[in-house]
Amino acid sequence: MNSISLKEIPIEKAEFCVIDFETTGTSAAKGKVIEIGMVKVKNLKITDLYQSFINPLSHIPSFITRLTGITYSDVEDAPLFKDILEDVSYFLGDSILVAHNLPFDNSFLKKEMTEAGWQLFNNPTLCTLKLARKFYPDLPSKSLGAMVKHFRVRHKNVHRALGDATVTAKILIKMIEYAREEYNIETASQLVDFQTGLSSKSSFRIMKKKLADGFAELPDLPGIYMFKNSKDKIIYIGKAKSLKKRVRNYFSSNADRKTKKIIRAASKLEHIVTNSELTALLAEAEHIKSENPRLNTMLKKYSQTYFLKLNLIHQYSDVKVKQVFDFDGNDYFGPYNNRETAAALRDIINLTFTLRECTDKEFSKKRKCYLHDIKRCTAPCILNVEKEYQSELERVYEFLSGNNQNAVNRLLEKMKRLSENQKYEEAAEIRDTVNLILNQLNKSSILAEPINKTNVLIEISEKVSKDFILMIEGKVFIKYDILTDKNLFESALEDYYADSIHLFPGIEDKDLEKIKITLAWLVKNRTKVKLYYLKNYKSKDDLLFNVGLKNGKNISLK
Repeated sequence: MNSISLKEIPIEKAEFCVIDFETTGTSAAKGKVIEIGMVKVKNLKITDLYQSFINPLSHIPSFITRLTGITYSDVEDAPLFKDILEDVSYFLGDSILVAHNLPFDNSFLKKEMTEAGWQLFNNPTLCTLKLARKFYPDLPSKSLGAMVKHFRVRHKNVHRALGDATVTAKILIKMIEYAREEYNIETASQLVDFQTGLSSKSSFRIMKKKLADGFAELPDLPGIYMFKNSKDKIIYIGKAKSLKKRVRNYFSSNADRKTKKIIRAASKLEHIVTNSELTALLAEAEHIKSENPRLNTMLKKYSQTYFLKLNLIHQYSDVKVKQVFDFDGNDYFGPYNNRETAAALRDIINLTFTLRECTDKEFSKKRKCYLHDIKRCTAPCILNVEKEYQSELERVYEFLSGNNQNAVNRLLEKMKRLSENQKYEEAAEIRDTVNLILNQLNKSSILAEPINKTNVLIEISEKVSKDFILMIEGKVFIKYDILTDKNLFESALEDYYADSIHLFPGIEDKDLEKIKITLAWLVKNRTKVKLYYLKNYKSKDDLLFNVGLKNGKNISLK
C-alpha cells in the first residue's frame, strides 16, 4: 500500500494495524522488546489480534516488572524478535501502521529489524497521539490513559502490549468517526496527511466573495448548510453539529476531491440553524429528498444498532436479535448499541420465560425438543397452548419495558429448586442471570415500548435551547420544524389524546428513514435525552405542562 493508492481508499475500508511494545527501557538505543501486541482494524472494527512474548537475551529491570508484571521467567523460553518477524510482517501486510506515540514504538521496531537484517517496513504510518493533539487541543493531557478516560473505553491489561494495542485501536476507531464528522475526512490518505499537515484553520482560504460572506455568517450551532450555484439552485446540502467548524473544512487546502468539486461549483452559501444535531440530521434528510441536489450522491449511513424482534406474524412468537428495523408487522425493541447486549437479553428471556427457541422450519416438523422436558418451552409445536403462550408473551413485553420484578422472582424460584436438587452449576448460571437483570441490563434500550408502536415525546437538551420530537406509531413530528410552517406537532398530540389517530393507514406513510436517523442519534446521545411516554398523561395539556411546553414556548438552557 503506498500513498498514491491510499488516496482512493475510503477511510472505513482502509486496514490499520495498531502495534504496541513492552520493553526493558525507554530508549531503543539501550532497551529491548519483551512483548509485542498487534490489533488489526478494518471496516471500523477490530478483526484480528496478535501477541507474543520476546526473549530480550538480557535482564528485565525490576521497575519494568512492577509496571508490566512481566518477569524473565515469562520470556526465557519465548522466541527472539528475529524469529517472529515473518509473523509480524504477515500480520501487518499492507496496513497503515498505528501506535499511540508512534516514534517510540517505531524506534524499537526499526532497531530490532535492523539487527535481524530485515529491510524496514515501508507502510504508511499514523500516530494517535499526534491526532489527539490536532483533534482535542483543549484536553490537558493526550496520553493513552487520558484518551481512555476521555472516550470512556474499557482498558483491560494496562501496560501490557496487547491490552494497550487493543485500547489504542478502540480510540483510533472513535477518532476516525470524529474525523469524518467534524473534519469531513473521507479517505485514508487524508487522515494520514492530517496528522502532520497544517490545521484547517491555518490553511483556510476562500476564493469567492459570496461564499466568504456566507461563511462569515455561520454560527457555532447545529443546523444545515446549502451550497448554491450561480443560478441560485441548491447543489449540495449537509448537516453539522457546529456549522462554523464543519463548513470551515470545505475551504481547507487538503480538502478531498468531492469537497473541492462542491466549492468550484458553488457561488453562494446559506444555512438554517436548528436546536439540536438530531433535528439538523432530520432536516438534512428531508431537504435532500425534496431538493435532490446533484452532488448529494452518497447513501445515508446509520450507526450500527441492534434490536430484539418479536415475530408476531407467527401464531407463536419467538425472539430474535436483528440488525435491521422495519415496519413489517412485527414488534421491535431497542435499539441496543451492540450485539452482545441484545444477545444477552435474548438469552435472559430464553432462561426466564417459556417462549419457543426453535426456528420456524424446526417448529413446522411438529416434534417436541428437550427444552420442553426441562420446562423451558411449552411445546406449542405439538400442544394447543395459545392462551398460556400469550400470557407468557405479555410477561416478556413487561420485562423488555423495564419491569423486571416478575422475571427476578421466577429466576430466584428456579435457582432455589436447582440448589435443592444439588444442581449447583445450573443454579449459578441462574444467579448470574439475576445479577444481569439487577444491573439494569433490560433497561439498556433507549425506548421502553416497541419502536414500531411507540408513542413518546423526546426532549433534547443541547447547546442553547431545547428541542422536542414526537414519535407516534411510526410518524415523526418536530416541534420547531424549520422546513414547514404547519403545526403538525400540536395537531398530532391532539389527535392522539382524542383517540382519533387515522393518519397512518399503511407502511408507506410511516417515517422509516426519520425513525432510523432518530434511533441512531439517540443511542450515541442518551444522556442528552428525556422521554415522556404519552400513555402516562391524561391529556395534551397535562403532557405539555409536565414537559414545560404549556404555552408552546421554547425553553432556554441559559
